[in-house]
Amino acid sequence: MNKKERFDKIIEYFSIHQPVAETELHYTNAYELLVAVILSAQCTDKRVNLITPALFKEYHNAKVLSLASQEEVFELVKSCSYPNNKAKHLIGMAKMLVAEFNEQVPSDINLLQKLPGVGRKTANVIASVIYNKPTLAVDTHVFRVSARLGLTTNSKTPLETEKQLTKYIPNELIPIAHHWLILHGRYVCLSRKPKCDICGIKDYCKYYESTNKD
Repeated sequence: MNKKERFDKIIEYFSIHQPVAETELHYTNAYELLVAVILSAQCTDKRVNLITPALFKEYHNAKVLSLASQEEVFELVKSCSYPNNKAKHLIGMAKMLVAEFNEQVPSDINLLQKLPGVGRKTANVIASVIYNKPTLAVDTHVFRVSARLGLTTNSKTPLETEKQLTKYIPNELIPIAHHWLILHGRYVCLSRKPKCDICGIKDYCKYYESTNKD
């Protein structure tokens, strides 16, 4: 099976069996998703979803958040990883949204990456989820799963993985493919003990093929 055939089979499976795949972060608008994704760095979506209700109640838009002190925001986000840095980034992000973007979250990934706390992965998430752009965020799940399946080859960085994946995934499917891979990595293709016995795409998986040669 060549790489294109592998992509086609995996895309076909997910299109049939998981036609709806979305972020598990809770949000109601672009500002809230941006806050949630910044908080989610090296932190679980479950933990972020416990934090954000109180945070959004207190700071319901960028203008209000831009006026907060780092100590105030820290108190609301202290149960996530790196709370000091994230509190600082959230306030800086809000200040820039107010000063340079009229409080509107930009859709362009280059503009998004100007915001404090926003790297390429976060920018791709916002562009994809909010604006349905063909950008694919590569987190640890996407990086691991795509390599394990054989969708990527010898990729050393998230950017390399992103480029290899978007080369074969049709533009209109890139936004949902991001969620397919994340959710598959989160619930089936686990890091230490992948659940190959319940995996619907194991017949197209290089890892499964190599560990079940007999």
